[in-house]
Amino acid sequence: MSTDEQRNAPDAAEEHGGHGPEKLRCLVTGASGYIGGRLVPELLEAGHRVRCLARSPDKLRDHPWAGDVERVRGDVTDAESVAVAMRGIDVAYYLVHALGSGSGFEGTDRRAAHVFAEQARAAGVRRIVYLGGLTPRGVPEESLSPHLRSRAEVGRIFLDAPVPATVLRAAVVIGSGSASFEMLRYLTERLPVMVTPSWVHTRTQPIGVRDVLRYLVGSATMPDDVNRAFDIGGPDVLTYREMMRRYADVAGLHRRLIVPVPVLTPRLSSHWVGLVTPVPASLARPLTESLRHEVVCHERDIARFVPDLPGRPLPFDEALVLALRRVREAQVATRWSSAALPGAPSDPLPTDPDWAGGSLYQDERCLSVDASRQALWKVIEGIGGDNGWYSFPLAWAVRGRLDRFVGGVGLRRGRRDAERLRVGDSLDFWRVEEIEPGRLLRLRAEMRLPGLAWLEMYVETEADGRTRYRQRALFHPRGLLGHVYWWSVSPFHAVVFGGMARNITKAAAKDSGGRATASLVDRVRRHQGERGFGQ
Repeated sequence: MSTDEQRNAPDAAEEHGGHGPEKLRCLVTGASGYIGGRLVPELLEAGHRVRCLARSPDKLRDHPWAGDVERVRGDVTDAESVAVAMRGIDVAYYLVHALGSGSGFEGTDRRAAHVFAEQARAAGVRRIVYLGGLTPRGVPEESLSPHLRSRAEVGRIFLDAPVPATVLRAAVVIGSGSASFEMLRYLTERLPVMVTPSWVHTRTQPIGVRDVLRYLVGSATMPDDVNRAFDIGGPDVLTYREMMRRYADVAGLHRRLIVPVPVLTPRLSSHWVGLVTPVPASLARPLTESLRHEVVCHERDIARFVPDLPGRPLPFDEALVLALRRVREAQVATRWSSAALPGAPSDPLPTDPDWAGGSLYQDERCLSVDASRQALWKVIEGIGGDNGWYSFPLAWAVRGRLDRFVGGVGLRRGRRDAERLRVGDSLDFWRVEEIEPGRLLRLRAEMRLPGLAWLEMYVETEADGRTRYRQRALFHPRGLLGHVYWWSVSPFHAVVFGGMARNITKAAAKDSGGRATASLVDRVRRHQGERGFGQ
C-alpha cells in the first residue's frame, strides 16, 4: 500500500456516524467512471464525507476533489477489500457494471453484488444505493438484453439483502460525455440522411444527468424503512427518432431524413454505431439492445423522498442545451470513456528495468529541442484528439479503423479536455497511466494487440542546459503472434515514431519562438510607451 493510501485508509476506531444526522459517511464505487466521478463532488457539496473504492486509486488523484476524499484500493468481487472499505460507512453507492455481453459478465455482476450486500450487512451500513436500468413492464426477464437482465438481477439482490436499499432505474442519460449522449450527438451530426434500425421507433424516457445526480444524493437520507426500486426519468417520452430530430433543432442543424430498416439487428446496428460514432461496438451493443423494448417510467414515487425543484426534472431539450454548452466550452467533467472498457488491457508498465516477465521490446528516440521545458511540455500534454499525433496521419487513421473493425476503441475517443490531462483519462486509443507535470506522460494502449504496449514522452535537461525530448515505445508480446506483430511493424517505426519525435520538437520550438517574439514586441511597446512614442 502506498503512503497516500495508508494516510487515506479507513480508521476503524472512528466513531460511527459522528458528523451529525445529515453529514453521512458515503462509500462510492465506480468513482473513476462517468456517474461516479460526478457524484463524488455532489456528495461533498451536500456536506457528506466520501470514501472511494477503486482498483487503482491513483486514477483518482488528479480529480479536483481528490484531496477531499479517502481512497482505498480494492475490487467489488474481493470480500476482504470491500470489508475494509465499508468500515464506518453509513451509505454505500454501487455504481459499477461489467458492461458488455461476453460470456461470464452476468456471473461477475451477480457475485460482486452478493459480496457488496454481505459486507454492507457485516459493517452495519445503513443503506445501499444502486443505479440500474429501466426495464420494460410485461416483458419476461429472459427476453431482456443480457445488459438489462443483469442490472435487474443486481437490483433484486440488493432489495433482498438485509440492508435497506434504494434502486434507481434510469433509461437514456443525457449529459456531456455520456455514452448515450455521444451516440445521439454523432449519429445526428454526421448523418444528414440515416438508414436506421427499427429501434428508432421505440419509446424511451430520457433523463438529464443533473437529475440522476440529484436523486442519487437525495437517496442517502431516505428513511430506514424504505427498501424499494424507483423509476426515474425526465418529463418527455420520446422515440429515438424524435430525439435525433430534436437534437438537430437544438444544435442548429438541418432537418435529418431518417429511414428505418427492420433487418438491422442489435449486433449489426452496434457495428454501424461503432463506425459512425466514437462509441465502440462493444459498448454500443448493450445500449442498442436496451432500446428493443419500450422503457418508460410507470411511477414517480421518488418525488415523495427527493422532492422536485422548480423546472425539474429537466425537459429533454434543456438537458441537450446544457450538455452541448459543456462540450463547446470544453468543460466536460467525466466521459463515458472515463472507465476502462471490458477487455481493454490494464496492466501497469513494469518498473523493474530487468523485468523477468518476458520480452519487452523498445523503440527509443532522443532529440535536443530549441525550446524551453515549458514549451515542450505544452505540446506533449496537448497531444491527441484534434491535435493529432504529429506523424503520418494516414497511418494513425488506418490503425484506428483496423482497431474499430476488430471491436476495439479506435482512434476517435478524443480527449476529455483540450489542454489538460489527468491520470485515467482516455486519449484516443490510449489511456493516461502516469503523468508528472512538466516531466513525463505515460500512455497505455487500449487498442486490440497481441500484447501490452505503452508510449512514454519525457522532458529532460541536458548537461549544457538545453532541453531534451525523450520518447519510448514499449511492447510486451503475448505468445508467438506478439513477437511476429512487433517485427512486422518495426520497419515503420522510423516513419511513425521518428517522425513523431521530430514534429513534436519542431512544434515546441515554433511555439517557444512565437512566444519569445511576442514577449520582445511587448517589451518594445512598453519601452516606447515609457518614452512617449505612439501615444
